[in-house]
Amino acid sequence: MKYIATFHTHLAALVTSRALATRQVKAWMAPVPRALSSSCGTCVCYEADLPMLEAMDGDVERVYRVAEAGQFELLFENE
Repeated sequence: MKYIATFHTHLAALVTSRALATRQVKAWMAPVPRALSSSCGTCVCYEADLPMLEAMDGDVERVYRVAEAGQFELLFENE
């Protein structure tokens, strides 16, 4: 499955991308899609069987599952 995680800071996105990579998860940083909002404008896209919430930096904003036809399902929101 494909996921997108948004963050409050660019550094948090970088830390998460590296954490996912150490877990052998294909992950890359990208601009946040227009349909989603983020404080820093950078997200981490990744492919995994599970959402991998334990690998997220504490400054994660939201985690979405990328559904069919470009739809996004909100799985986690950091309040």
